[in-house]
Amino acid sequence: MAPITMTNFDSCVSFMIENGVYQGRLIRLHQVVDTIVGKHCYPRPIGAAVAESTVLGALLASQLKYDGLFTLQIQSNGVITLLVVDVTSDGKIRACARFDEEHLHQSQKLRKTEGKIEPTPHLLGGGVLAFTVDQGPDTELYQGMVDLQGKTLTECALRYFKQSEQIDTALKLFLKAPEGESSSWLAAGIMLQKMPAAGSVLSAEEQAETWNEAKIFMDSLREDEVFNAELSSELLLHRLFHSSKLHIFNTCSYQFGCRCSREKLLTTLQGFSADDVKSMVQDGKITATCRFCNEQYVYSPAELQKQ
Repeated sequence: MAPITMTNFDSCVSFMIENGVYQGRLIRLHQVVDTIVGKHCYPRPIGAAVAESTVLGALLASQLKYDGLFTLQIQSNGVITLLVVDVTSDGKIRACARFDEEHLHQSQKLRKTEGKIEPTPHLLGGGVLAFTVDQGPDTELYQGMVDLQGKTLTECALRYFKQSEQIDTALKLFLKAPEGESSSWLAAGIMLQKMPAAGSVLSAEEQAETWNEAKIFMDSLREDEVFNAELSSELLLHRLFHSSKLHIFNTCSYQFGCRCSREKLLTTLQGFSADDVKSMVQDGKITATCRFCNEQYVYSPAELQKQ
């Protein structure tokens, strides 16, 4: 596989169709997911779940107007016990997963899928999918939550929209794992939603007809198209919705970004008791690792003494 041209990836293109009755997002990620998975050297099945969850998190965040942090969090009693995706309002994304490697080997051996990529819910058990928007200490925390139910991550997310938001939503996720030394992780997603004021523009019959037609067009988007580096997102959308009064109104970019720092971790460690600090000391130093970017920070015991 030839090296990917970055121009058409790590971006979100917002659009409307049918004179604003439906609004959508198309997100294509390359360097972001490749960096996230690469920093942890996740086993292939775990890397796939993290990459897919990352593009889902970006899609969900893109539909909101916020100034701060959007977090998608999955907690379960399966192979993956915790998966977190953070998306800041200025387009910085980070993600990580906590999983039981022995449980992964055993469950895939039982299903005879060792090393293969499976739908993300196969690596989850009972648990919850939660979305949180944090705009700072002086604002109210917004959170949505739904039980993990569905054969795919798409089904899990759509269940949330159906039960909690009650917004007609169509969603399609794409994932491409590395194949060969020169290739990388790729992830993409497209989402359509019916706007609340749709009833004032179209009759109920027209809404049903145009909504079904829009979903058919969206579902026609193929993996080979969405991961074709030579095709811009705008061209892909034109191919899908050129007959549906398409209007593209915004484009934003993403990059990997971790908010950790030596000072932040030091403040956290200073909150531990003297006995806890003592138990962390190895060879006269304390080493802390950021769970998101895998960066290691080394401290002396004296630095952890509260001032």
